[in-house]
Amino acid sequence: MRPSARSILVLLALLGASPTLGATSTAVKKAEHRMEADEVVAQVIRGGTVAAALSRLHYLREEDYAAAEISEQMRRVVDERARRNLAALLSGLGSRVGERALVQLLADADGSVRMSAAQGLARVRSRVVEPVLPLLQDKSSGVRREAARALGASGNVKMGRVLVAAAKDETDLEVRAAMLASVGETGDKKQIPALKAYLDSGSEGTRFAAARGLCRLDAPEGVAFAGRLLASSDKFVRRQGLELYEGVSAKKSARALQPLLEDKERTLAAAAARILYQGGDASMLEWLVLASWNAKGTDKLDYEKELETLQLADDQRKAILRKAGVAK
Repeated sequence: MRPSARSILVLLALLGASPTLGATSTAVKKAEHRMEADEVVAQVIRGGTVAAALSRLHYLREEDYAAAEISEQMRRVVDERARRNLAALLSGLGSRVGERALVQLLADADGSVRMSAAQGLARVRSRVVEPVLPLLQDKSSGVRREAARALGASGNVKMGRVLVAAAKDETDLEVRAAMLASVGETGDKKQIPALKAYLDSGSEGTRFAAARGLCRLDAPEGVAFAGRLLASSDKFVRRQGLELYEGVSAKKSARALQPLLEDKERTLAAAAARILYQGGDASMLEWLVLASWNAKGTDKLDYEKELETLQLADDQRKAILRKAGVAK
């Protein structure tokens, strides 16, 4: 059994007179963080909110430690609500330490737990696909939707054909949309003709999902679809075009999104920078931090919203500002 964070803290405190006082101080702080992480998980079991717990664990940077703890707790906790909350917390942490537990939870009797498990696997971009496949036929539409996203996030090219086939039989429009968009993440360009066929669908959601899948595959038809929206004078239509590039690599999306950095609607500019950063353009994080530093009024809130999505740590922000010479 792993020693508790409290016992570690006591042990380290006894070593306080060690010549390596600086190292010991760091270790004591780490133990304090882990002890708090233990309490955060315990609070969720007692009914505390998952959102608040996630925020605190991210702040402590104890995602891996908490994932290991939750994995153990899931084997012991029997209360239905507590198990659902723990599964949601494990999913939200985005830690590969919890991947094995998430795979096991795919077979859970509770639909909410299965859905969280699939969400978590998508979040860590797990390469595990075999246990996920049966969930494309799950009785719960939410589980089917998240299973499709997990298969897409796996990056397994073989899943493209599987998702297209599932979409043909899917009656729930939201689930079908998730399946079509996820085809693009698999990288299977052989499915481009199948996605193109959905661009004429009578369902707007289906059309947009197919276009998103095509954009992820860098197919000309998807780029053209998004381009027509991005060229609109209506900011809401431009927003729709921007959203088609969520999850697309910066290499594929830069040509379309770079012009939006100068958009008069700073919400669109900030979102474009965030999407480019998540797509692999590291310079966009500095762009967002400096844009926020220089912004005034509501514009500042637009940048901060995207930085919050990226869970930017204070020390990262300070380092960027120091590098730019605008803060000490």
